[in-house]
Amino acid sequence: MPPTVPDAGRGGLGLQGIAKRFGPTTVVEGVDLTVAPGEFAVIVGPSGCGKSTLLRLVAGLEAPSAGRIVIGGRDVTGVPPAKRGMAMVFQSYALYPHMSVAQNMGFGLKIQGLPKAEIATRVARAARILQLETLLERKPRALSGGQRQRVAIGRAIVRDPEIFLFDEPLSNLDAALRGQMRVEIARLHAELGATMIYVTHDQVEAMTLATTIVVLNAGRVEQVGAPLALYQRPANLFVAGFLGAPRMNFLPGRLTSQPAGTLSITVGAATVRVPRAEGPRAGTSATLGVRPEHFALVEPDGGVLRGTVTLVERLGSESLVYVRAQDGVAELASLTLRLEGDARAARGDMVGLAFDPARCHLFGEDGVAVGHPPSQEGSSARASVRGVV
Repeated sequence: MPPTVPDAGRGGLGLQGIAKRFGPTTVVEGVDLTVAPGEFAVIVGPSGCGKSTLLRLVAGLEAPSAGRIVIGGRDVTGVPPAKRGMAMVFQSYALYPHMSVAQNMGFGLKIQGLPKAEIATRVARAARILQLETLLERKPRALSGGQRQRVAIGRAIVRDPEIFLFDEPLSNLDAALRGQMRVEIARLHAELGATMIYVTHDQVEAMTLATTIVVLNAGRVEQVGAPLALYQRPANLFVAGFLGAPRMNFLPGRLTSQPAGTLSITVGAATVRVPRAEGPRAGTSATLGVRPEHFALVEPDGGVLRGTVTLVERLGSESLVYVRAQDGVAELASLTLRLEGDARAARGDMVGLAFDPARCHLFGEDGVAVGHPPSQEGSSARASVRGVV
């Protein structure tokens, strides 16, 4: 008898050993995951990693090749989609053009045979939550993209599901509407207190919406945790590079020694002592990870590395500065720095690059994180170069 998948009640989801194969191609492999009731879990990963397939498996639109799916304590692996207690919001709005907003929202309930009075009550409640009360008689052609998406969400709300499923619902919206809809979906989750599982390739959506992020890569779960926990303590190079915009900078090097409480890694012509209790043996390859916001520009001879500024993007409150590293760091095409909006940098400048080793990430030659920065509080990204030999 298979072990029980943890599940805390209505709205809880448990996946155990879920796999999906299409012929010889494995799309999802060995996924174990528990989502507690009321959580907002975001499944994030690059295109083609299997995240939409995993959501379709949860919804019952695809049958797993292996594993179990438990919802609210029930094994629903072989249960039809309509009986799983879920509602799904797709990337496309899929609204009936000849029906009004109210008719679109209530159509599923009408098909179920619910009384007209109950349908009207549920539609009115969803319209109030989504601020659609003045639009109930309009047809979809008279709505903006954001309003159409709210109608699609309202169609899910009226079903009172155990779990809401979102499959990249904001991909068809422009940047301004995406930001607005992120706020509205977060407000909706807070008001309903419902379990939501949301799929996206946009790590900004994942960081801003989720209570729990599931990072998927090539059909496998790389790491699960709270957004800031994953950002500050990534388990491996993939998670470190995927979460963060701009992405983490990676400096290839080699471990040279292990002084007490530190690991020394040689990067180009510099040797950096990174605080770690223990790690791989000296002589092995390693990668130093530095977030763009943890770099500082200094005089060319005053930093850990030197480089030439190749591009400056002025974004108002901040500037992104791209630097081609020198000093033997030939593998790096460019480093990205996030600085103050008025940072003094121009294309062609020779600059020094400073960073605090205590805020760096370190990865072994297998790509797995070697410990984590002891603390990311109270240290300046712009001043200290302590730990540089």
